[in-house]
Amino acid sequence: MDLLYENELIYGRLLTVDQPHLIERYNRALKSFGFPATKLKKFDIDRTGFSPEIAKELKDPSYLDPNGVNRRFIILTPAQADLPVVHTQFSNTSQLMYEFFTSNSRAINALTIKDVLYGEIEDSVSVVNDIEDLLSINQVEFRVLSAENVMGQAAELRLLVDRLQDEPDAWRNNELLNRMVELAKVTGDIRENSLVPDKVLFRHRAFWTSHFGGTYIFVDDNTTTVIGDPSAPGFRRSRPWQVNYISILDAEQVFQFLSTTSRIELPRASWIEQSGYLENRGEMIIRHLIQTLEPDRDLTNIDRIWLQTWIHANASLINHDGTWPFLNAVKREIGQTGQLNMTEIDPKRRFLVVRALPRHPDAWLVNHLISDFVPWDFLSRYVFNKAGFYADYQGWSPSYQRHVVDILKTTYLKDKEGLRKRLYGLEQ
Repeated sequence: MDLLYENELIYGRLLTVDQPHLIERYNRALKSFGFPATKLKKFDIDRTGFSPEIAKELKDPSYLDPNGVNRRFIILTPAQADLPVVHTQFSNTSQLMYEFFTSNSRAINALTIKDVLYGEIEDSVSVVNDIEDLLSINQVEFRVLSAENVMGQAAELRLLVDRLQDEPDAWRNNELLNRMVELAKVTGDIRENSLVPDKVLFRHRAFWTSHFGGTYIFVDDNTTTVIGDPSAPGFRRSRPWQVNYISILDAEQVFQFLSTTSRIELPRASWIEQSGYLENRGEMIIRHLIQTLEPDRDLTNIDRIWLQTWIHANASLINHDGTWPFLNAVKREIGQTGQLNMTEIDPKRRFLVVRALPRHPDAWLVNHLISDFVPWDFLSRYVFNKAGFYADYQGWSPSYQRHVVDILKTTYLKDKEGLRKRLYGLEQ
């Protein structure tokens, strides 16, 4: 994984913490969670405060994610709001953290001047044993603490201010006035600075979790849909009267669900021809076949002419796999008719030619799900399913790892927003 780290493809865009006072504050949060203080003089953190260096030091990659639920967080600075989340077992942890930052920006800005915020994103369950536990997670509450108890002192000061305003003789109480002065030295003017987060409850919308080998939960007005491993505990037994269960091994049922709920964009000339979507899929399958046939081949500096030559020389293998000929046939059909009859296509191949409906709120999650059916497309895996990508990466030969890193550097990292908009229609 060192190659990924060196090229900022893992733990990229993190915030470096190297100021002694911030390290001291981080240590206070660590101690409150029952961990020893770090001895590091420099480390990086993500939006939640997770640090890969501290995880390595503690020998615990889940030190902020015990039991894979009730995620912990450490907030040193408002700047964390713009960072990625690099270690989580729930796909919406990043969004929940972002909503917390934006909904409580004034309080976070004021508190982190003097203190560190830490706590848990508390779900309704403390451990996930079966599907029912996942279905029980409807909303989360941010349990927020501060090491210097600035929030508590602000609350105390607020009560004393109210007493001063409401009790006629309170201004004669020197003990009360002296306490207010002491508290104000810590909190500042609470009339100007909001020091208590106002919004701490958030809805748990559609999400993916790594539990049970990967499980998707989609929420619609009248039903909840679970897509996952049918051998998962509680699958088809938890709330069978109100939950739609689909095996992730059943490509037909998964596709029908995404189609009937208008979560996918079917292949049409209007977006297929301008996006280069099918061409990208074609390049990905050819690279996959090269890696399968010749895992140790050096693919540095290969170009389209070399790829075309390889395709002609290995026509038998390519035709046996069938993906490349299928994509070419789809391009011809769409070029001639402007659309494609999906009922005539094998269910597993349908995921090759669709993408999430860009304007749907579940677009990122749907593209994550689609990537499970096209695992050899390492570009879409990296963009939408990094956990899957990293698992795939470890099974590749060193030469193919280098090749994939080069492709991601020269395509995705060069213009992330542009590539996501062109291939997947996403504006963000």
